[in-house]
Amino acid sequence: MDNQKEFESIIKKVEAMKKSGAIDLSTEEDLSLAVMNLVSLEEHFFFTGEKTGKPGYFDLLSEVRSLRKDLLARLISKHEGESWCISKHLLATTMRLIEVGTKLRSDDKKEEAQEIFDRAYKTYSMFWALRLKLIDAAGFKKTAASDKPWTFQDIVDKLVDCCDE
Repeated sequence: MDNQKEFESIIKKVEAMKKSGAIDLSTEEDLSLAVMNLVSLEEHFFFTGEKTGKPGYFDLLSEVRSLRKDLLARLISKHEGESWCISKHLLATTMRLIEVGTKLRSDDKKEEAQEIFDRAYKTYSMFWALRLKLIDAAGFKKTAASDKPWTFQDIVDKLVDCCDE
């Protein structure tokens, strides 16, 4: 199967999942963003607890972690290898890169900010490729070696749209 046909096959597979109701990408995108923010809150409660020496912040951290675990379970139901932790870290990395890009942009470092935003989107796209089980490692290697490789970003651009309700 050539690269374009493989890409079209994956698009059709996900479109069929959407139509059958097996997956609601709009809702799942919102949920993934919520999980990103909960991971960020866990970090803030940790640092605030350490900086203030007040153990109540660690209690809040535990509550937020529990909520994050429940919501991430809605996105990643079957654990294959370390897919759970990989997903969590991909989302956390995405959030942090977005924050760094936003800070750079506010400092009028627009070119540097765009580079960081592009990396955030690539990381987020890797999360979706893992979440949707769109391609295995061998398939990705083959795609990357082809004349016109498509990327995980191509898939996200085409399929994941929070405004498509």
